[in-house]
Amino acid sequence: MEMQLPPHEGDVLSVVDMHTGGEPLRIVLGGYPEVKGDSVLSKRRYVREHLDHLRRLLMFEPRGHYDMYGALIVDSEVPEAHLGVLFMHNEGYSTMCGHAVIALGRFAVDYKLVKEPQSPETQVNIHCPCGLVRAFVEYSEGKSGAVRFLSVPAFVFATDVTVTVEGFGEVTVDISYGGAFYAFVDAQRFGLDVTKSRTRDLVDAATAVTKAVKSQVKLHHPTSDDLAFLYGTILTDGKDEYSPEPTANVCVFAEAQVDRSPTGSGVTARVALQHHKGLIQLNQTRTFQSGATRSQFTGRAVEETRCGDFKAVVVEVAGRAFYTGVSRFVQEPEDKLMHGFLLK
Repeated sequence: MEMQLPPHEGDVLSVVDMHTGGEPLRIVLGGYPEVKGDSVLSKRRYVREHLDHLRRLLMFEPRGHYDMYGALIVDSEVPEAHLGVLFMHNEGYSTMCGHAVIALGRFAVDYKLVKEPQSPETQVNIHCPCGLVRAFVEYSEGKSGAVRFLSVPAFVFATDVTVTVEGFGEVTVDISYGGAFYAFVDAQRFGLDVTKSRTRDLVDAATAVTKAVKSQVKLHHPTSDDLAFLYGTILTDGKDEYSPEPTANVCVFAEAQVDRSPTGSGVTARVALQHHKGLIQLNQTRTFQSGATRSQFTGRAVEETRCGDFKAVVVEVAGRAFYTGVSRFVQEPEDKLMHGFLLK
């Protein structure tokens, strides 16, 4: 039987679905109205204020789920960018997403956003809300493969910050930036193991930390106030000193959303933190493992730089992304659940 669109009204939303280390990425191909704004950051504000119903439609059930993640390709004001992108999730719109960059690198090559792919690697310049991120896609005999990317300057905002966390008392955290701000804390502080404990318990602890840091620590970013917010908390196995063995973590971000991957921007921030503490040197590659799925990224600091007054590093993160399907989503006006819902 030939596939055809069912009865519907209004625009059809076309998407390509991928995953990186188990973390989904729904890339919007068509059906969105014009996204207005003279910069990627202003476009992020525009979709939040005027088109948020479409985020809910694509991310929420019944078309998505509580932990769905998406990317909307937009025009960039940066001449060297091959594409601009807005990231979306269950709460709103993030400023950086490493797993999405890895997937978008492959997508940009396979969907001809880069006109002339080169072997053995094709460079794809992706303009994220946090800045221009350069991805490098393995390319051989017409096929794309693994992807590595170079981050925006990553830096440590503060170390050994004590916050009062509901249900846990005083907790010491580090705060680091890898395109988004994260709080880092050893899961053992809560009697948890990132690879063995129940996901619900990890989420509860991380969410409590996020709420505490948001209410007790004022963040700032040297280049834009739009970047000055805590995206989430990353619970680690505490193995921060350099080792050839993998180190595991679980990232809980946005509205208690769990990253299935090792978290690309989180790896960036964690490498910056380890370098800041003298636990890892330039060009020492570490393997980072997702406590949720055991999938792995690698990360290394490749260059020292600055971001405003902060000492910073450029971090290279590498991983694999895979296609899972394509979809065309429709709407029926009689459907009272058309705009989506979430079960918490």
